[in-house]
Amino acid sequence: MKTVKNSKPPLSSPFRPALRIAGGTGGGVAARGGIAIQGYEGSFHQVAARHFFGKQVEVIPGATFRDLVKIASDKKQSAGGIMAIENSIAGSILPNYNLLQKSSLKVVGEVYLSISQNLLANPGVKLADIKEVHSHPMAILQCMDYLERNHWKLVETEDTALSAKHIHQHHSKHAAAIASKLAAELYGLEVISPDIHTLKNNVTRFLVLQREKEAGEIANADKASLYFQTNHSMGILAKVLTHIANKGVNLSKLQSMPIPGSNFKYGFYADMEFDSRQQLDTLMEAIEPFTNSVKMFGIYKKGKVVKG
Repeated sequence: MKTVKNSKPPLSSPFRPALRIAGGTGGGVAARGGIAIQGYEGSFHQVAARHFFGKQVEVIPGATFRDLVKIASDKKQSAGGIMAIENSIAGSILPNYNLLQKSSLKVVGEVYLSISQNLLANPGVKLADIKEVHSHPMAILQCMDYLERNHWKLVETEDTALSAKHIHQHHSKHAAAIASKLAAELYGLEVISPDIHTLKNNVTRFLVLQREKEAGEIANADKASLYFQTNHSMGILAKVLTHIANKGVNLSKLQSMPIPGSNFKYGFYADMEFDSRQQLDTLMEAIEPFTNSVKMFGIYKKGKVVKG
């Protein structure tokens, strides 16, 4: 079973017509215009956007996460964006934390998407017809147990949804793609073998982003994402963590990152779950003497795991 790399055409990011979306599952966030995503239409970013905003949401593809943030930050191009931030198997996407910190975007919601990888082919193609399978290297790796039971050539591509699009465009009779069920729907493909990923508990967390000037307060918010630094004196981080625990706030994530230009000093990205806004405000006052360079990325409602 040989793996090869496929050529990659440039990815465009066309402007989409304005669209009004109200009552998203993330707490009633309203969006006017398209939502920036990383990848092509049919990608898991689009699946996550549909779960949050509804199936009619327009998406604006970007080739990279940097493009996503750039498009989401421009009110002339989009209403915001949705960006993967961590995965239950691969861990945090660390560069995206830096992109978020440098931007003026606010987190207004989140989606936990259970990733489902599927083998897609053109209508009428059977398993016995397949000679090669196209997909992103990570998707191929996630499905390796299934793939190793066959003798297909594996072709690495830029994007799972792009693979599905190419299978459709080329009317391939002997090639299949690994991608989402949404990609099958958009490109007229059939799911000839569903849920072929090895580890079934594969969940990606996406952050829903809006520009700071347009992001209003989220009703019944119960989660906050922030970044902070300490003065790095002995035991200072332990004091911060003790205050968090004593205030009854759940620290659901703590991610350290080097401070650029320092000699192995670190800042911390934190996700905290709370019962009321007053509880969060009291905590922030309590830890203020022990922290500096605090940036609140957003205060929003906790997301739930949904099927991809």
